Amino acid sequence: MAARDATHDPALRSWFASANEVTTDFPIQNLPIGIFDRPGEAPRGGIAIGEAVLDLRAAKDARLIAGDAAEAAIGPTLNRLMAMGRPASAALRRQVSAMLAAGASAASHAESILVPMDRARMRLPAKVANFSDFMASYDHCARLGVRRDPKNPLPQAFRQLPVAYHSRASSVRVSGEPVARPNGQWQAQDGAMRFGPTEALDYELELAIWIAGENALGTPVPMSRAPDRIFGYGLLNDWSARDVQRWEMPPLGPFLAKSLSTSVSPWIVTAEALAPFEVAAPVQDPPALPYLDSAWNRSNGALAIRMTAAILTPRMRAEGAAPFVLTEAQFARMYWTAAAMVTHHASNGCNLLPGDLLGSGTVSGPEDTARACLAEIGLTGPVTLPTGETRRWLQDGDEIVFRARAEAPGAVPIGFGECRAVIAPAPGWPQE
Repeated sequence: MAARDATHDPALRSWFASANEVTTDFPIQNLPIGIFDRPGEAPRGGIAIGEAVLDLRAAKDARLIAGDAAEAAIGPTLNRLMAMGRPASAALRRQVSAMLAAGASAASHAESILVPMDRARMRLPAKVANFSDFMASYDHCARLGVRRDPKNPLPQAFRQLPVAYHSRASSVRVSGEPVARPNGQWQAQDGAMRFGPTEALDYELELAIWIAGENALGTPVPMSRAPDRIFGYGLLNDWSARDVQRWEMPPLGPFLAKSLSTSVSPWIVTAEALAPFEVAAPVQDPPALPYLDSAWNRSNGALAIRMTAAILTPRMRAEGAAPFVLTEAQFARMYWTAAAMVTHHASNGCNLLPGDLLGSGTVSGPEDTARACLAEIGLTGPVTLPTGETRRWLQDGDEIVFRARAEAPGAVPIGFGECRAVIAPAPGWPQE
């Protein structure tokens, strides 16, 4: 559980001017961490501050930061830092905050420790051993469930536990990498079987939940310790081939419809940074079983994060148009909290590893504007874009852009950067 300290002070300012702009995603109160490199250089840890990346290796070499957490953060992935647990990331955050604060002597090292954002190439922040995706939005499940069973739209277990499936870790990719339209098998409306490029490619607006620490196999994680297992959060696009998904789901759940690719944002907003944005979790009916309940979770388990998904088509790009917002949703409305996801995942003794990734599930809300995927938006017909184009599903060349911002009274808003990817044409099927 994250406690507020001097790093959250809304009056805190940085000697790096762009970090003090009101529109920045990365003020000194944020300090998200990721992995970056530059041509000819090895990947290493960095922290976003304003319009630059703080090179943690350079800062350590200049003796501006020190200690085991700093040493762990300069490697090619964040897994070593994640393995050290939340106290390590909190200690590093305090060091970096003090170093970047207005009046700190580190300002004289600016040229050697700060890399302009446009010169940094972002990498996947951690080596992902396991990726599990949840389904925690009441509105998402209810909307799509009506098509299956109007009288019982929710999955039977939805109100009792956070439903999830084990997805594909090897196809998790960092923001900016194109997503190839997958080939797949499905049944057409006329009953004919098809195989070829999906005709129903979709996005799903989600949060990424990154795991810290490790529990031994056979050792559960109770709700009292679940918050301490969350290293931080990012953005996640659970790309979905809906025609393939409808055909393959009844026997065992999602498979090839989901493993095609998963895009994640490069910056991880640490759980410590989000302490000012904790809010009460939604009331559950019926109440959760005791193992999924705690006083802290009821009062602080949700996060006030406003999330958006936008589309940029080839025509919009050619005409210089801005991305068109398809979805605006609030993460705090999710029926199940991140802590409940962690506890339920480990309730059978599953060993969660440092750098494991959880997807929150589609972050849909009750408003029409909060439908967080095209499957929901399309229930009332295709969406019309400012160019006059329409979309029922994504077309080749379309780009989906996710953004998010944590907001709360009395706190400096903090952002997550972007998670974006362009749809590339399906590869040709191999000729024998």
